[in-house]
Amino acid sequence: MAAPARALHSFHSSTNHSPVPFITSLLQTLNPQTPNPSNLITSSSPLNQFSPHLNPSLVLQVLQNQTNPHHALFFFKWASNPNPNPNNYSHSFNCYCAITDLLLRHSLFSSAASLLQDSNKFITAHGRRGGLRAAIDWFHKAKVVENGRCLFSYNAILGVLVRANKIGLAESIYDQIVKEGLVNPDASTYTTMIRGFCKVGEIWNAQNVFDEMTCEPNLITYNTMIYGYCKKGEVDSARRILSQMREGKVCLPDTVTYTTLIDGYSKKGELCEAMKCLDEMVRQGCEPNVLTYNAEIHGFCLSGDVNEAKGMMTRMRLNGVKDDIATHTSILKGLCIAGKGDEADEHLKEMARLGMKLDVKAYGIAFNEYCKRKESDRAISLLKEMRMRGLKPSVSSFNAVLSVLVEIGELERAINLVKQMPQMGCSPNFFSYNSVICSLCNVRGRLPEVEELLHDMLINGHALDVTLYSCLIKAYCEDGDLRSAIQVFCDALDQRYIISLESFSAFVKELCAKGKAVEVEKMFKDMRKRCRIVHIDSYRRVLDDHLCLSGKRMEGT
Repeated sequence: MAAPARALHSFHSSTNHSPVPFITSLLQTLNPQTPNPSNLITSSSPLNQFSPHLNPSLVLQVLQNQTNPHHALFFFKWASNPNPNPNNYSHSFNCYCAITDLLLRHSLFSSAASLLQDSNKFITAHGRRGGLRAAIDWFHKAKVVENGRCLFSYNAILGVLVRANKIGLAESIYDQIVKEGLVNPDASTYTTMIRGFCKVGEIWNAQNVFDEMTCEPNLITYNTMIYGYCKKGEVDSARRILSQMREGKVCLPDTVTYTTLIDGYSKKGELCEAMKCLDEMVRQGCEPNVLTYNAEIHGFCLSGDVNEAKGMMTRMRLNGVKDDIATHTSILKGLCIAGKGDEADEHLKEMARLGMKLDVKAYGIAFNEYCKRKESDRAISLLKEMRMRGLKPSVSSFNAVLSVLVEIGELERAINLVKQMPQMGCSPNFFSYNSVICSLCNVRGRLPEVEELLHDMLINGHALDVTLYSCLIKAYCEDGDLRSAIQVFCDALDQRYIISLESFSAFVKELCAKGKAVEVEKMFKDMRKRCRIVHIDSYRRVLDDHLCLSGKRMEGT
């Protein structure tokens, strides 16, 4: 063992150097035909000296430095479980790729296969972490090693692609399985494809896959088909699948089956059918769960029949099923639909008293009802309460309150709310500013506040649109600030915007009144040159009318 000893001595005497050459030197002393000498795998193995230095980068360099695949495999296996292992080293995906690539290049398929025997686990793991490319790479490696006879790997990659909504790519791989005929798809293969087509609403493709199954569908397959039809609102077709299920007698409907059907009927408003389905479910010995009852309750609430919904809640309690936040959120929604706003207020308070952790959805239902009734005080209080409970109100909720405040003429409160939004956990967007600014533009004497909000809006990265430009020009004209009106008009032209006909009329009128007919003619020509005006005749007519009133006619247009 002179060579390994010399290598170790050199390594220890120059700790600043990479250990890769020294490890390679040790590995080259192995006989490729018998690459497992006891003196390299015992607890006193010279390789153990390198355990503290193990990391994916080092292992990858060592593997890439080997010309003999047996040496590389030996090192890979040793590094898989080094003793000692102070850094808790484990192989990375790139390390597995490096060793399997090397083995495949040397046609060592059996050795590569032993490393890839759990390839479906690697495929699934990478898919769940969003590593779609890595998952596909593993799939192709497994396919090469197993000569295409890798059903579990096929199923794993199909599952990854369906979860990632890459249904087209999944369909291509599925078609390849069928065309090549090297493996027989099992229930998992078919069910995964059915689920994928149902996710994107292609129920006809899901049905085609279901019809061409060469094995018996299992319970998950049937339930997936039923879900797909219910999602599309085709509950009668879902019922047909249930009938097929019973006829086959291979697997019986379960709670998921019936709950899916009940939810489908409830969302379509077919509440009698939903109740029949619930009764049938109980007769068949399937116990309804909270999802089952919630589906029924939601259906009653959507139709505004809150009394029936509350009756169903009583029934679920008597049957030992505890109501949850979804149950009460549905009832809250039902009260709002039925126009029982005061009862909805009380029910929201009751939910809090019951110790329920109110979520954004529950608050949103009550909040929308307040906005509908133009009760801005209550709506704003609810936004503050949400913030206190650690919930983040959406910008659309703030915009809804701003619309109410603007509509009822409470512009001061609207301005204050826009300014308070960042402190309440939400940044104003373009629509927040736009609704308030345009409303202020319609009121004389509010331009200083308009300019302040405009400054904030631009600082926060929001640009003006044609509507806002039009409002500003009209407001400046009505306020007699011709200089600002001209500046905004030119800014609009720079953005290739054509202001509204109403604002253009106010703009031309103000210019002509100040004796600037020549200037307005030039600006109109510039507008025509730089921007495409669909209704050019209307704009010209407005311009000519004001020029006539001012004693000047436009020439050459």
